[in-house]
Amino acid sequence: MTELIHVYCDESCHLEHDHASSMALGAVWCPASHRAMLGRKIKALRATHGLAPEFEIKWVKISPAKLDFYLALVDLFFDEPMLRFRGLVVPDKSALDHGRFGQSHDDFYYKMWFQLLNWLISSEQRLRVFLDIKDTRGQAKVSKLHEILCNANYDFDRNLIASIEQVHSHDVPLLQLADLLIGALGYAQRGLADSAAKLEIVKHIRRRSGLSLARSSLLREEKFNLFVWRPQA
Repeated sequence: MTELIHVYCDESCHLEHDHASSMALGAVWCPASHRAMLGRKIKALRATHGLAPEFEIKWVKISPAKLDFYLALVDLFFDEPMLRFRGLVVPDKSALDHGRFGQSHDDFYYKMWFQLLNWLISSEQRLRVFLDIKDTRGQAKVSKLHEILCNANYDFDRNLIASIEQVHSHDVPLLQLADLLIGALGYAQRGLADSAAKLEIVKHIRRRSGLSLARSSLLREEKFNLFVWRPQA
C-alpha cells in the first residue's frame, strides 16, 4: 500500500527582477497520518514561548526577542523523525541566460520546482503538495506544475502526485516551518549579516544539519537535503 505524504512548499526571492541576487525553493514533508500531531507540537512550542495562537512563523519576523522560540523550532524539526526537508537554491540569478535556452523566467521557475519535487516521487508513496498562495496567477502556476510533474513521471491517472493545492500559510504550521528553513537558506546564500538573530538561526541550522548551506548535500541525504543549482558553463 502506498503511503500518503503531505508536502508543504514555499519560495523566496523567486521573481526575476526583485533586486535579490539568489532564489530559494523548499519543501517540508511528513506522512499525512502525522500531520495533525506535528502541527500540535508546533502550536505547543509557540505557547510555551508566550506567543499568541495566531502568531505566524515567518523568516521576516525573526527578532532577538523571539530568537529562543525560532531556535527551538529548528530543534523540533531536526529532532522529529517524521519531518524532512529538501531545499533548492539558485545562488546568482544574474547569471541566468534564459535566451540561450529559449525559455522565460517562468519556464525556469517551473524547471526548478520540477528539480525539487521530482526527487520526492516514488512508487511507494502518494503525494499531496501544498503551496503558499502568493498572487492571483497562483492557480495557473499550480496547475501547470502538476501537469509537468505528472507527465514526466507517466502519472496520467495522478496516482503518485494526487494534487497540488494552494493554501494560506497562516492556517498551516508546517508551511510556516518551510518558510523559516527557506528563509535561512536564502539569507546564507546572499551572505547577509544585518540581523544577529537571523545569523544565529543560520548557524544553528548549519550545526544541526552538518552542512555549510553553500554547497549541495549528498544526493541520498534524507533529513535535510539541499541542491545548489548552477548554470551550465
